[in-house]
Amino acid sequence: MEIIHVYTRKRSEFGRPCSFSDRPAKVNVDIPPDPSMASSFILRDPVDSYVQHTSDMSEHEVNTERVEVESHGVNHVEGGWPKDVNPQEVEQTIRFRKKVEKDENYINTITHLGTLMEHCVKQNNAIDIYEEYFGEEEMAEVEDEPPSAKTINVVSKLTSFFDILLSKRDPNVTKRTATHLSWHPDTCKKLAVAYSSLEFQQNMKDMSFDSYIWDLENLNKPELVLKPSSPLVSLEYNPKDSHILVGGCYNGQMAYWDTRKGGLPVEVSTMEASHRDPVYGAIWLQSKTGTECFSASTDGQVLWWDIRKLSEPTETLVLDITRQGLLENALGAVTLEFEPTLPTKFMVGTEQGIIIACNRKAKTPPEKITSTYSGHHGPVYALGRNPFYPKVFLTVGDWTARIWSEETRESIMWTKYHLSYLTDGCWSTVRPAVFFTTRSDGTLDVWDFLFKQNNPSLSLKVCDEPLSSLRLQDNGCVVGCGSKLGTVTLLEISSGLCTLQRNEKTLATAMFERETKREKILEARHRELRLKERARSEGQGTEVEEELVEDPHEVLDHARREFFEVIKVELQRRAQAETQ
Repeated sequence: MEIIHVYTRKRSEFGRPCSFSDRPAKVNVDIPPDPSMASSFILRDPVDSYVQHTSDMSEHEVNTERVEVESHGVNHVEGGWPKDVNPQEVEQTIRFRKKVEKDENYINTITHLGTLMEHCVKQNNAIDIYEEYFGEEEMAEVEDEPPSAKTINVVSKLTSFFDILLSKRDPNVTKRTATHLSWHPDTCKKLAVAYSSLEFQQNMKDMSFDSYIWDLENLNKPELVLKPSSPLVSLEYNPKDSHILVGGCYNGQMAYWDTRKGGLPVEVSTMEASHRDPVYGAIWLQSKTGTECFSASTDGQVLWWDIRKLSEPTETLVLDITRQGLLENALGAVTLEFEPTLPTKFMVGTEQGIIIACNRKAKTPPEKITSTYSGHHGPVYALGRNPFYPKVFLTVGDWTARIWSEETRESIMWTKYHLSYLTDGCWSTVRPAVFFTTRSDGTLDVWDFLFKQNNPSLSLKVCDEPLSSLRLQDNGCVVGCGSKLGTVTLLEISSGLCTLQRNEKTLATAMFERETKREKILEARHRELRLKERARSEGQGTEVEEELVEDPHEVLDHARREFFEVIKVELQRRAQAETQ
């Protein structure tokens, strides 16, 4: 290696800081251009160049305080009285009214205002300011809207916040099912949810017994925690007094709450007088006092109660379809139905798949069971009458939902057999042709049999776990679904599925009547065949035997021809009506 420069410095100057000073610029090396190298210059094509450009970003964090909302009530008392008049004293108020009515100024004022009021009343009677001028066009627009539903809220049991926002887990080891939902009868802004574990002999060591009332406008925490002595399986608001709730417990007891008095039950029925199994149905009755209800359980009994005295039931019915009144022959009830427009009738769905129609006002207990309907291969989990046609009712069990008429013993319509089990169902409160069902694969189905009979009009995957309960608001636009793991999901249905369509009542009536008539024809034919079979078995001559030889396919063809003849006549009648 060749040494080019040698720097020398004294040892004492080693390590000293450098001392820089200003001086003019100096050119050390100057390389002039060489024209001979221009011939060797080559243009590079293409040329790749890289440019990186990002916008300036800044990150900020802020932690806001949670807003806690409390509800306060205002008690308004009668006002406007002079200080010397006590409005609570009837005599003083009457005396003051008589004094004012004799005042000449009062008479003149009322006479003047009466003339103006009369003029306004006549105007209102002459013109309907709320008249809908374009109702038909709006209906047509609603019909074209595709069926849909969207999730509004998700409420997770035993958590203080939205499951969507914080995903807080259930602090209990044992997960509980949302077994029953009940909407507040006045505002529909509150939802009472009964939580219970229905798994057989499941460990109950760490399981909570609490159920909750949720305020949908403040879901940070439950509005009220209900603390029963045993987990609640059913829970219902009183339609006449929204502060009162009745609940059926897992151990068979009945309890009722007054929300103004806190979360502890006001009164609980005694174990000796209660059911022996879980109370799967508890419904309020239409009564003058508004304190009567009745319950059903898998122990095979229906009990009537008055919450003013829960020490013993007021009436008892054993669900023995042999009409012997024996408890060992009774069928276990898993669902209960009551329609206020039919105050003496009610229906019970049993574990054996049989629907029992009852009449409370019958003279003897055996006469209270009026008829039975068989059609399901397993328990009937849902049972409800059509709110527009009380003689038509819906049942949900095994893998199908079936529509029945009281006039026939067989179902007049039914859905296809699903791959997963059906767990609950209900009619729409605003559309007679729409009903809802839930499945064990977490799917909510909305059926509109005027639009489609083979498949649901809308299927929505709500969650991954099985859905266990279903409840529709009275306005028919919001439906609540409870799951096996205790999550309650609120869904808003599209306007097309919660708005009464044009001629829907007429079309639904025609369909129900047509299907009922078809089923009656088939029943009459089967009855005729049974009579002929009985006559042949008794050996009543060869002529009867010859008549009995009838192919089942011929019977079906005959019924089909009669059915299509009825449809043809109906179509001709409608065509004539349209031409006129």
